[in-house]
Amino acid sequence: MNGFLLWVFAIGPALLAEALLARYEVLAYGAGWRAPLTELPEGVPYARGAAPDSPPDAYLVYLDGIGKRRVRDSRDGGQLVKALIAGAPELRVLGQVQPYSPLADPLAERPVWAWLRRRIGLLLFLHNVMQIFVAADQRYRPLYNRAVGSQISTQLRLAGYQPDTGIPVVLLSYSGGAQVASGAVDELHTQLRSPLLLITLGGFHNGANDLTRAEHLHRLTSASDRIERVGTWIFPQRWRLFRGSAWNRAGRAGKITVHRLDPATHVGPRSYMSTTAQLPDGRSHLDRTADTVIALIRAHHSATVATDHP
Repeated sequence: MNGFLLWVFAIGPALLAEALLARYEVLAYGAGWRAPLTELPEGVPYARGAAPDSPPDAYLVYLDGIGKRRVRDSRDGGQLVKALIAGAPELRVLGQVQPYSPLADPLAERPVWAWLRRRIGLLLFLHNVMQIFVAADQRYRPLYNRAVGSQISTQLRLAGYQPDTGIPVVLLSYSGGAQVASGAVDELHTQLRSPLLLITLGGFHNGANDLTRAEHLHRLTSASDRIERVGTWIFPQRWRLFRGSAWNRAGRAGKITVHRLDPATHVGPRSYMSTTAQLPDGRSHLDRTADTVIALIRAHHSATVATDHP
């Protein structure tokens, strides 16, 4: 009973506050009350990896999970992005996009909420979880998709991307970032007219976003990933019964390929980004994840080059 009362009187109001704030941000964007931020903090580059003076093989945008709270950080301490840059120097990699802020406003940079979240750390996760459900809500989804799609487009342009060049844009998303990545497809296609490749890692999304303009979606998953599995249960659009959903239409069109990363878990010491969990071949889970992502991008690039130059 005491635990229940704690939930009702402490966690309950926090959830309500975060739900209201999450909706406020997307509505503020839609009403034009606030302009999305575009500049990065001093010393933070718009992209890393391949030099900007020659076209890279692809631009990779990493959309992190709910632990994302500022430009520099990621849930895994930036290990996956670093591994991708080291393993694929032909890519230009962007890791600064704020997937849980339609206004591109880093959570940790907001003074009042930063003060509160330092004392009630759970609020950070509640905020970003609520943003996922706002992004999935059919009432707000089109506006949220346009906001974050525009944010990604802006960051790509600042990183040197030129529309109509045919250089692929890869959206690599972890956990709830998959909801944002799938929602950004139409806006990115409209603004940049770029080939789009999606790679989800333990993707948590509702399956309602149209993937028609994406060339392909690679789903990296594991039988031990319980959080991703919850997403396939709670969102009806992911159920096979709903054949008309965007997710199921994409599956029937052959646009979705599943890749197993067993026995990785969603989080924890055996997660996809673990540097300590070892595979039989001696690689860490992080090594395998990075190798898999790089191999998929290179295969896509090779196929594109072969098509363009028969």
